[in-house]
Amino acid sequence: GRERPSYSADPNLWFHGGASFPSGEVTEATSFVTPFIAEYQHDHPWVWALAAIPAYDAEARMKTWGHWQTDVLAGAALGTAIGIWAHDRKQPLILSWLPGGFMVGYAHAF
Repeated sequence: GRERPSYSADPNLWFHGGASFPSGEVTEATSFVTPFIAEYQHDHPWVWALAAIPAYDAEARMKTWGHWQTDVLAGAALGTAIGIWAHDRKQPLILSWLPGGFMVGYAHAF
């Protein structure tokens, strides 16, 4: 954890109870659009326009002093890795542990 820019002007305040690093919002947005881009990039090159969603989110998080630049870059890198992993996994049954329970799902390609 690192302090958010709205709480401190020092980006080097690590491990002081902050919740800035990495940006969860950018991670979520990037991990959502990456599988679509990976799947349809060859047939529909315009799908790369979806990358504007996490880029806009990253810019907004920095302009509102919610995150440092390295926070959103780390979130984008983490989201890209999760999105590629989700796209390439071949197991159809999904079982994930969540903080308040678990999630069960089934993935199928049409």
